[in-house]
Amino acid sequence: MIRKIRVLCVDDSSLMRNMISAAVNQQPDMQIVGTAADPLAARELIKQLNPDVLTLDIEMPRMNGLEFLSRLMRLRPMPVVMVSSLTAKGSEATLNSLELGAVDFIAKPSAWENSVLASWAGQLAEKIRHAAKASLPVRAAVPARFPQLQAAKVGEEKLIAIGSSTGGTEALRRVLIPMPPQCPAIVIAQHMPPGFTRSFAQRLNSLCTITVKEAEDGEPVMPGSAYIAPGDRHMEIQRHGKGYQIRLNSHEAVNRHRPSVDVLFHSVSRQAGKHASGAILTGMGSDGAKGLLEMRQAGSFTLAQSEQSCVVFGMPREAIALQAAVEIVDLSNISQRLLESFGPLQRKATQ
Repeated sequence: MIRKIRVLCVDDSSLMRNMISAAVNQQPDMQIVGTAADPLAARELIKQLNPDVLTLDIEMPRMNGLEFLSRLMRLRPMPVVMVSSLTAKGSEATLNSLELGAVDFIAKPSAWENSVLASWAGQLAEKIRHAAKASLPVRAAVPARFPQLQAAKVGEEKLIAIGSSTGGTEALRRVLIPMPPQCPAIVIAQHMPPGFTRSFAQRLNSLCTITVKEAEDGEPVMPGSAYIAPGDRHMEIQRHGKGYQIRLNSHEAVNRHRPSVDVLFHSVSRQAGKHASGAILTGMGSDGAKGLLEMRQAGSFTLAQSEQSCVVFGMPREAIALQAAVEIVDLSNISQRLLESFGPLQRKATQ
């Protein structure tokens, strides 16, 4: 018999505990081994039950979910999937949880129709499944200081395209912070639901030398800026004078995702070709693999994040299998290799 994934649910809402339990127990490869209404009760159950994965609410009595997560990652690191409310406050707390070491998150259901709940249950199960296999790299709540890179000034036709999913919020932070103001424009498809991408972009913008923002339809793509596809919108680029502009749409999901990395990469291969470089980072599934291959075939420099530096080595593995990546690179070196693909590069001393 296949050993089932043992899941502990921590949530102060009895309704959510019942929903999560039902979603997990209907899967053949996982089971709920316990539930807790607050972190203090969860602490004892973790010792008794030794679960493989924890689902964790954020706002709870007796101890905040973030405080509990911080202690858990110091004392007994384990895969955690956050269950978050879809609010501005909830999205900010969720981003904090990912920096503290949570593997992934899912927003609480936005409606109570059977079709919505069934889809939500399927997404939760998939996130638990991948969390159980995820690596748990050491993370810091306060962003580490990264050496600032320097690069030669480039024209508007130069472009960097990045795709990521599970583990991508931390990976993108580590890729973008070293980028200098004169770097090529960066377009990013990160799998994230609506309501979270704006907070994520604002957080990165506060940490980075370059400008980071949630992309808007029709805006020009400028050097020294990074544009993150909004949750639930596909992002493409199209030629605009010497450079490019953003195009957003709500077409059908591709590879079950919107935004889709493949959609972005396909447009970059067609519109930028040899003037672009692409990177596929940590994430589950295969989204972006074919698009990265198309970029390589169009003359772009392409790379995939190495297995040892990924939280989930899914998307990079699929890209590597298709021979879509020119290089396989550790996360700590991705910024440098992307910039080097456009010309000579120097490293400036850490401030």
